[in-house]
Amino acid sequence: MWTMNNSLQEYLPCQCLSSPPAALHTPLCPAMARRSSLYIRIVEGKNLPAKDITGSSDPYCIVKINDETIIRTATVWKTLSPFWGEEYKVHLPPNFHTLSFYVMDEDALSRDDVIGKVCLTRSILAEHPKGYNGWMNLIEIDPDEEVQGEIHLKIEIVSTEASQKVRCAVFEARDLARKDRNGASDPFVRVQYNGKVHESSVVKKSCYPRWNEAFEFDLDESFIEKLTIEVWDWDLVSRNDFLGKVVINLNGLQTDLQLEGWFRLSPGKSKANVDEGNLGSLQLHVRLRDETVLPSNYYQPLVQLLCQELKKSHQEKSGHLIALIDETTSAECRQEIATNLIKLFLGQGMAKEFLDVLFRLELDKTNEPNTLFRSNSLASKSMESFLKVAGTQYLHIVVGPTINRIFEEKKYVELDPSKVEIKEAGCSGLHRIQTESEIILQSAQFLQSYLTDLLIAIAKSVKLCPATIRATFRQLFKRVGERFPENKHTNVKFIAVTSFLCLRFFSPAIMSPKLFHLREKHADARTSRTLLLLAKAIQNVGNMDAPASRAKESWMAPLQPTIQQGVSQLKEFIEKLIDIEEKEELDLQKALNLQTLTVKEGQLMIYRTKCKGYLLASSFKKLFVSLTADALSFAKTPYSKKSSFIPLSRIRALEKVEEKSFGNSNVMQIIYTDETDNLEALYLQCKCVNELNQWLSALRKVCVNNNDMLCSYHPGVFKGEKWSCCHQKEKGVAGCDKTRHEVTLQDWNDLLDPDLEAQLIFRHLFGMRESLKEKHLELTKQNVDNPPLSTDPERKNSITQLFEILQDLEATQNSFLADSPSISDSEKKCLLAL
Repeated sequence: MWTMNNSLQEYLPCQCLSSPPAALHTPLCPAMARRSSLYIRIVEGKNLPAKDITGSSDPYCIVKINDETIIRTATVWKTLSPFWGEEYKVHLPPNFHTLSFYVMDEDALSRDDVIGKVCLTRSILAEHPKGYNGWMNLIEIDPDEEVQGEIHLKIEIVSTEASQKVRCAVFEARDLARKDRNGASDPFVRVQYNGKVHESSVVKKSCYPRWNEAFEFDLDESFIEKLTIEVWDWDLVSRNDFLGKVVINLNGLQTDLQLEGWFRLSPGKSKANVDEGNLGSLQLHVRLRDETVLPSNYYQPLVQLLCQELKKSHQEKSGHLIALIDETTSAECRQEIATNLIKLFLGQGMAKEFLDVLFRLELDKTNEPNTLFRSNSLASKSMESFLKVAGTQYLHIVVGPTINRIFEEKKYVELDPSKVEIKEAGCSGLHRIQTESEIILQSAQFLQSYLTDLLIAIAKSVKLCPATIRATFRQLFKRVGERFPENKHTNVKFIAVTSFLCLRFFSPAIMSPKLFHLREKHADARTSRTLLLLAKAIQNVGNMDAPASRAKESWMAPLQPTIQQGVSQLKEFIEKLIDIEEKEELDLQKALNLQTLTVKEGQLMIYRTKCKGYLLASSFKKLFVSLTADALSFAKTPYSKKSSFIPLSRIRALEKVEEKSFGNSNVMQIIYTDETDNLEALYLQCKCVNELNQWLSALRKVCVNNNDMLCSYHPGVFKGEKWSCCHQKEKGVAGCDKTRHEVTLQDWNDLLDPDLEAQLIFRHLFGMRESLKEKHLELTKQNVDNPPLSTDPERKNSITQLFEILQDLEATQNSFLADSPSISDSEKKCLLAL
């Protein structure tokens, strides 16, 4: 066949849609995997236009990847300069092409208004390996650019005795843009060549039309190269809407005479963006990362070396390799490498030992106890990551109830006299103005109540805290006590624990509950101020009511009695928290492992298909759904007996459902096999797009190793004796759209991926190998201060061994990439350059 262009090559694997429903995905290479991920931080917007009659807007952002909505931020009410500060990491297929940010204005009574958009292509992101970071102007939405989907075509040159003809067969299209109110379109195809035009029939109410029509044109003697295929949405009253086009260069057909495949639809001619710069701007930080992950055995030498060094370091005074990594890791990537190392050592059961080595390295460099763990060192960043990875569920149990109470009560709370707003009090007809002192007194009572609730929750949470966290704090407490044994430093070992638990874990979650998944939406201004004051109070407790904290914000004095009581409560809590023996640690860890088998749970609306009868929206039932590592189960309430379950091994696809199928855009489907191996579908209705994508992500992750996953599915439902998406009349016919198993949202409680973490650590160490060499030579010369570094041949050998392992891994990756037939030359260059 004719050598395919990039557009066709990208989509050719999807031709398995014509295969039986159980067709398998074909990996890029049986021995390796390519994994792409996007780090996205939506920071803030500014100078947005007013969309409401009040002269303001209620903005939020929607993020689309390949035209599919993946993320929706919280709405920031009544502002033209919203701050979101939301971070996401998305795993996705390497062949994604566009990332779009739409800024919307939320309306309660009508459809939300589109303010503008920012679009980043894959090629733009690839040009910024350290990430794109900055302000981008919003541009106006051009309907001719809002295209999506693909079309299946076959182009051939047919020779007859009299002449040559160009034949264009138009089979079907998928995932077309929805232009009509019913959530679909009425698409038809217009084929143009040499001034002549042919049009297909119109397929009503479908974004997955099937035409199976062919059109012929006489081949021009001068051989005009361009054949244009356009897809349009037919409208009876208004003008037809453009859905996208494909332009075929016929020059390549002179040799092979035939071309067939799926082609991505391209936009039409875009008009000049006259409003660019007038619609405001969006501050973003986006980083694309492509990784070639090798089989596990290739990373074993690196993992074994790091673990061996860690074991030596844990038994001795310090670790040379860990010390080198600590000294040479820049502030720019410290958080990332800290998270990778924590996850790697968690998978090896050595996270506590790793943190202990970092604690000792930090303590050796600290002479003033008041500055201990106050910097953003590798030790501090690693401990932060450890608490998030291992303690998110614990955080939700402890902090969640108080946060929810604050959101529900919406009390006005202010202690700072310079910020107090005088307001009216009393019932209608008896209004009077509250004095400043009355407001502060009332605010102090509210805050005391919230702080007391939180401290009680912390005090009762000893047994709820994961055993690995308790053991790590025990080790930290011990090391700090050994470093500062004087009586005047008695509080230092307590503050070392609270500096992480209160200042870097509880307090940030209280200030920004949305970012820690404690709430679905950001707090309004009043609630946000209450949360900030509570976070300050818990910080003061964590600082053991240090005089410096009191002097800094003297207006916090009304809370002083509660803070002082909290200090003694927190000390007692820490003493109980670290009172854990090795045997108890192991027993608690086993119990913890049993508890954390629940990956996700919650109330959802469920519909289960039956072999007979029609699909009715009213058939949805509210059930409590629980996802474990083995099965998806259903019950009436969280405490009632499970009514049914689906083993994860039987799941074949997890995908979204078209909005028009149920009149709701937040429905997903689970396609699974029953006891007789027949395919059945289960539909889950979620509250919002974020909940939908969270459930999809969780299910896709636990089913990642399932066999016989489908590569096609129906995004509609079988209703009225046909599929609502493609109008096919056989229930068991192959799906009309490709599945998207690769797209998932990363979360702190994700299952560990040791190979990926090892790859990321390798890439980091390889990139800083020169700095490692220089620092190693510098430390080796310090004979007086640290003789073992220059005299111990094993330590020298470990450094040499590390560099050899890094070189071997680099050579192996280059070899895999060079031999892979499925990667284009440009992609190889990009991957090799990383």
